[in-house]
Amino acid sequence: MAQEEKKLKDGFFFEDIIKKTKTGITFPKELREALFNEGEEVFFKIMVPDEKNKIILEFLTEEEAKVQLEKFKESKPRTPKPVKTKKVEKKGVEKVGPNWGEYFVYDFKNRDKIQPILESAFYKFAETPINLEDAMGRIKYALVSFLTATKTENAKLYFSVIKFLIDVVEKFNQPNLIDWMFEKIVPNIESKFLYEQALLDLLEMTLKIKRYEKAELFLFYVLKNIDEYSRSELYNIFNSFNQLVKKVRYLERTEKIDILLKEKLLEYGSGVDDNDYKIQIVEFLEDLKYIELAYKLAKDIQKSLPPDSLKIETIRAIVKRLYVTPISENKPSSSINFDAVDEDEEKE
Repeated sequence: MAQEEKKLKDGFFFEDIIKKTKTGITFPKELREALFNEGEEVFFKIMVPDEKNKIILEFLTEEEAKVQLEKFKESKPRTPKPVKTKKVEKKGVEKVGPNWGEYFVYDFKNRDKIQPILESAFYKFAETPINLEDAMGRIKYALVSFLTATKTENAKLYFSVIKFLIDVVEKFNQPNLIDWMFEKIVPNIESKFLYEQALLDLLEMTLKIKRYEKAELFLFYVLKNIDEYSRSELYNIFNSFNQLVKKVRYLERTEKIDILLKEKLLEYGSGVDDNDYKIQIVEFLEDLKYIELAYKLAKDIQKSLPPDSLKIETIRAIVKRLYVTPISENKPSSSINFDAVDEDEEKE
């Protein structure tokens, strides 16, 4: 027996145990790294013996693959006989699956260990009736069992679990998870960037499912996080505003949310000296359909520019565009008279 095991060990470059998941069979990471070059196409010949007890993959060059395909077409091999298996249906499980590309935005060390746990939890959430205790037990296990000594790695893990749970909330109507994510996971994200990304995703999700009181809370914390940047970090501040506007611009918002957004954008619009950043604020206001405020700010910028400024043409084009854009917010009390011709435009 010992001799057979030694022979097996000596005869193979790689050995491991893998399982077929609902998404298929995946080569282990270390094998992929050893055998394949990124971006290079790889061809195999796949064979299954009559005993159906193994799958054999044989490497082929592209030319060999073409030759083999032609041979198969000519010989018309027999179609494999379908194996009759007893169908086992999970009661109430919808025909949906995890969206790994959406959850794992940033790669981290223990991703391969976390994924099967999240997959099993996903199908627990999908069951009817749901076994919430079992599903959440798996989530908690994933959160505590694969932490490392590196804050960045842990932040990526926490962020991926939040993305996963947001999908669960939307797919399986589990809004009770919103508070749990905010209280148990978000505070542990020790990365300012990923902390903000998690809040932005929670904000977007709660707006989609019309949990507006939660959306208002998440927006408050996003704006607080932005304010905590020093004014020397304007690039980061405006990148955060850009991400925020993208998340909410097409979603229905409450009056309170609109007030918070308007006040904060105008605060930065008047608080920075750089005209490029001021113009970005105008564009954010325009994207959010705060046309009157965008127009007023654009006019203020236009009036403040010296005649020889390189920004004159840019801001003039923005003012013209906003001048003819219908106001969508607070129309009855609008202070812009669209029936009158703007003095500056008339001069042109």
